[in-house]
Amino acid sequence: MYGQMMNLPLTITNIMQFADKVYGGSEIVSVTADNPYHRYTYAEAFRRARKLANALEKLGIKRGECVGTLALNDYRHVELYYGISCLGMVCHTINPRLFPEQLEYIINHAEDQYLFVDVMFVPVLEKLAEKLPQVKGVVVLTDEAHMPENSRLPNLICYESLIEDEDDEFEWPELEEETACSLCYTSGTTGNPKGVLYSHRSTVLHCYGSALPDSFGLSGRDVVMPIVPMFHVNGWGLVYSGPMVGAKLVMPGPKMGDGQTLCTLINEEKVTVSAGVPTVWLALLDYLEKSGHKVPSLQRLTTGGAACPQPIFDKFREHYNVDVQQAWGMTEMSPLGTYHTLKPHMDCWDEEEKTRVRLKQGRPVYGVDMKIVDENDVALPWDGKASGAVKVRGLWVIQRYFKADTDACDAEGWFETGDVATIDADGYMQITDRTKDVIKSGGEWISSIELENCAMTHPQVAEAAVIGIYHEKWTERPLLVVVPKEGESPDPAELLAHFTGKVARWWIPEACEFVAEIPHTATGKVSKKDLRAQFEGYTWPKV
Repeated sequence: MYGQMMNLPLTITNIMQFADKVYGGSEIVSVTADNPYHRYTYAEAFRRARKLANALEKLGIKRGECVGTLALNDYRHVELYYGISCLGMVCHTINPRLFPEQLEYIINHAEDQYLFVDVMFVPVLEKLAEKLPQVKGVVVLTDEAHMPENSRLPNLICYESLIEDEDDEFEWPELEEETACSLCYTSGTTGNPKGVLYSHRSTVLHCYGSALPDSFGLSGRDVVMPIVPMFHVNGWGLVYSGPMVGAKLVMPGPKMGDGQTLCTLINEEKVTVSAGVPTVWLALLDYLEKSGHKVPSLQRLTTGGAACPQPIFDKFREHYNVDVQQAWGMTEMSPLGTYHTLKPHMDCWDEEEKTRVRLKQGRPVYGVDMKIVDENDVALPWDGKASGAVKVRGLWVIQRYFKADTDACDAEGWFETGDVATIDADGYMQITDRTKDVIKSGGEWISSIELENCAMTHPQVAEAAVIGIYHEKWTERPLLVVVPKEGESPDPAELLAHFTGKVARWWIPEACEFVAEIPHTATGKVSKKDLRAQFEGYTWPKV
């Protein structure tokens, strides 16, 4: 027997129409290259999305075809998110920081028909123009006054001119909920990047899950500043969940890494919630400490993409009364897998106990099932001690990569994430390493992430990374690589002594090396692959 309830499709179109009708007056504030402070409402955003839809149809793009974007976080990109996907086309968000060879590969692999790009990324495409045969035109996200001059790109179109004369009425098509809505490629640390094709259904369910009180906890009273780029895993879904609850959006555009601009936006727009990678919060903290400014409206920050150093938690809480909450996920998970909030019985704990738990990546969000397994694929206990490979399945988890011939999951439907972790009895997961980055010394595992977190608590360390280096006796030993804080000259022996009493004695790195900069991937994570290449053939100092 079946239930007798309505069965309406879960689509992004529903989110857009609901927000337009119920929260039309909520604002979107943007920093853009051609307008340093643009402000309008959801109603205006969706009116322009309808104009865009009319324009896209006239360009001859068919449903199911991909439209690429190389753009930062601002109002025009929001219009593209909805205008493209709600037409039944696929919004392919492209990371402009990728290497040219990767950009060429994913644009051609996706068969993007048109590319919508910020002005600053036009030179990137000019170098690839002759290698993108299926691209019919490039639409520059600006007005006529700011269009690039003497560009070598054929069929260069101004976005504002494209939509200016279009009708602001549009009859959105009725889409099946399994219709593809967006496409994002992994960063491709090994081999070519892989495409993850999201559906309207998976995106809406992710939207529900991510907005729950023990996730991002969003409401119409919030002012949300998504700093995580919209070209990276749908901007963690905030461009969908924000409108769903009617939250005001503040978009930092090209200033997403500028501490002064972020501080100004937070204070002028009364931002309550923000989300970004740890390097962004380090930049904001640095500005706040140097300027003496405060951020009284800010209540909580979500951090993800990399393990968050303890000083970020401590400084925001102690000096600015801001709660920092970790989240974990990946492109293949839309991206949310876990989110960190404390359970009620932990409220009475002292700060040291709370910090110990805060350093974990959080509990699974409803909609995501998770387990850790040993090398024989046997499930391990959730005791906070057993460490194993993380596998997931769920309502917004990948089944197969775009254009792949076989599923990405095992026979039982589990997707292996490539992370190694423990999960405690309360359900809190703690990533100890990536499968490919784990250090095995003398037959025992060492967590590079835990060592990095410990190193970052030293007052003279700006950034730290730990990699395994070949050792004649122990097979591998950890090497600590440090970027000192500006004006500091830390002593290597003193830095290594900093680990004493904080980690197992045999975990302590064998040596410390200083660098001006640690390499990062296009998504802002430490590139252990490049760091290992940098120290290939390293000779351990003689003691």
